[in-house]
Amino acid sequence: MEKMALSVVMPVYNEKATVLKIIDKVLKLDIVKELVVVDDSSSDGTRELLRNAGFDSRVKLIYNERNMGKGASIRAGISQVTGEVVVIQDADMEYDPNEFKEMIKPIEDGVADVVYGSRLSGGKPQRVYFFWHKIGNGLLTFLTNLLYNSTLSDMETCYKMFRKSVSDRIAIKSNGFSVEPELTAKILKNRNLRVYEMPISYYGRTYAEGKKISWKHGFGALWALLKYRFVD
Repeated sequence: MEKMALSVVMPVYNEKATVLKIIDKVLKLDIVKELVVVDDSSSDGTRELLRNAGFDSRVKLIYNERNMGKGASIRAGISQVTGEVVVIQDADMEYDPNEFKEMIKPIEDGVADVVYGSRLSGGKPQRVYFFWHKIGNGLLTFLTNLLYNSTLSDMETCYKMFRKSVSDRIAIKSNGFSVEPELTAKILKNRNLRVYEMPISYYGRTYAEGKKISWKHGFGALWALLKYRFVD
């Protein structure tokens, strides 16, 4: 099995309480070649924490001068990666980077070009969570499968891992949370790509704990799924 260098892209916005903890978890993984952290003009002290942290040479810091959104931050981060494989990591503690070791195996084995980490396929710890969030995610995932003739179980997952050659061919246009359905749409439209799913753990947080995405973002996701079915 070929060992491949992993680049991690981390969009950050107002995550002072968790950002250094999750960066530390990522950097403890020997498969991580680099971590590109994009601060999206945080106003809670996150930016100052990042500037003063004294990270090792694997960390690249990008600072947006104004708040651009998650999609814009991912776009900026991906433009700087040099590893053979790329994965997106949120700056909270909802996802465990230790999952990367399993997720990268199908790519290293030569059977996958893209691997999604599914929070909904079972087999890993899952926080008992918001019912309506699950329903909304299920509806969006169902529509994804209907529009793109696929069998995903968790379209909205943060953990999307792909060969760099895949990300090089995708021009991300969404600036906000609609980046998730846009990436999925553009991946699934390319029938030459081999897409796999693997179960991951999920430690969801409440709004009191800092969660940002809400039901309102579902309308943007719905529009993106419909839009990118017919346009590039």
